[in-house]
Amino acid sequence: MDANRGQGGIQLLLAAEQEAQHIVNAARTAKMTRLKQAKEEADREIAQYRAHMDAEFQKKIAESTGDSGANVKRLEQETECKIQYLKEEASKISLDVVDMLLRYVTTVKN
Repeated sequence: MDANRGQGGIQLLLAAEQEAQHIVNAARTAKMTRLKQAKEEADREIAQYRAHMDAEFQKKIAESTGDSGANVKRLEQETECKIQYLKEEASKISLDVVDMLLRYVTTVKN
């Protein structure tokens, strides 16, 4: 009877070992599936974030380019105003400058 009992115990141990192996394999498979799923989710999030940041970058470029055009126009207007002002000032004093130069050139000192 002890032999049958020992044989039955071994069979129980083998059955338990097989069941444990099935549980471990199922857990391993579930883990791999979850890792793949997590990687796919992360890839989607990265793609969304990249698209969002790229859109913001393009928006800032468009804004700065627009501002640049406005700045160029403003600078051109300011430059034109300054040139006009200098021409007016030069025309006001040009006769005085010519008279002064003529006096210095024609005056002889001993």
